[in-house]
Amino acid sequence: MVKAGLTGALLGGLLSTLPLASHGQQRVAPDLEAAPFAPRRYVAYRTASQPTIDGKLDEPAWAAAAWSDAFVDIEGDRRPRPRFGTRAKMLWDDEHFYVAAEMEEPDLWGTLTVRDSVIFHDHDFEIFIDPDGDTHAYYELEVNALKTAWDLMLLKPYRDGGRAIDAWDIAGLQVGVDLRGTLNRPGDRDDGWTVEIAMPWRILREAAPDRKPPQPGDRWRVNFSRVQWQLDTADGRYAKRLKPGTKDPLPEDNWVWSPQGAVNMHLPERWGYVQFSGAPAGSRVEPFVEDPNENVKWALRRLYYRQRAWREKSGAYASTLTQLAAEDIRVDSLDFRPSITATPSLYEIVAPGFGGATVHIDQDGRVWTAK
Repeated sequence: MVKAGLTGALLGGLLSTLPLASHGQQRVAPDLEAAPFAPRRYVAYRTASQPTIDGKLDEPAWAAAAWSDAFVDIEGDRRPRPRFGTRAKMLWDDEHFYVAAEMEEPDLWGTLTVRDSVIFHDHDFEIFIDPDGDTHAYYELEVNALKTAWDLMLLKPYRDGGRAIDAWDIAGLQVGVDLRGTLNRPGDRDDGWTVEIAMPWRILREAAPDRKPPQPGDRWRVNFSRVQWQLDTADGRYAKRLKPGTKDPLPEDNWVWSPQGAVNMHLPERWGYVQFSGAPAGSRVEPFVEDPNENVKWALRRLYYRQRAWREKSGAYASTLTQLAAEDIRVDSLDFRPSITATPSLYEIVAPGFGGATVHIDQDGRVWTAK
């Protein structure tokens, strides 16, 4: 994460390490093209009345909403399973998108009380939303056990030169927290905490297709993350556990709904899919409907990864698809025939998709579909 207003030199230094260090952990950079690509799916149903945003999830609509798959490490199966369980669920109505998460937690802890603090310095829960799925113009929200929020918008990911717009706020945001234990009291064992969030569509529609809230059947890209630090007790208070012989904290854990394949939440192409159903929660089960053009987008994303590697090696983008070995990329049930227009510093790759669509990607990583 990067706060807005940083100097160019400092920002450049942060951007160079962000995929590995945005949440502190230093690991070998993975091969993103080779990492398993399996975004999670979820169908969000409607609620007939707005829940009371208190973290308790005791309304019938919440009881009827399914829990997500259990969270996994941000890198997926490459890393051990999380030490504590986390799961989420979603609802919606004409006014809000509702998200709730339940987290096992033996040490309830929080320190940050000022909005737009860097919340992942505490244990936190995070939401990422890309309404139109183009990997640009997306939202991030982080909250801690004290209900303190940090909300920001990115016009494009950090890897593509994006900056955090820290002044962007979710006006009307509601956050409720239910603590199952005692906050900031070492020596006892807590059970966990539940967070409940309401985000108004009038704000989220800013980056949505046609600047509108979702309609039944629409799909948005969404992911959730949980940051967890290892704690010790010092002078009757919690403190982050340090690396032996240093004053630096141990790396935090990053547990997510849909695995990223890297220690970097800012890979929107790897977020999950949320399909909005017009049915009331609990009335029926609606299947998730796959969009086959998402497979075409992924094929173009693989070429984007290769273009980045080519430019890093040669100083310019490849001008032909042969240079990128595009012939070894396949899309099931489609004759995948991309074409490229390129200069040393710019490119666009286009491929015919399903249903008469054409899918595009450019050097900034933005991917979109046109007919």
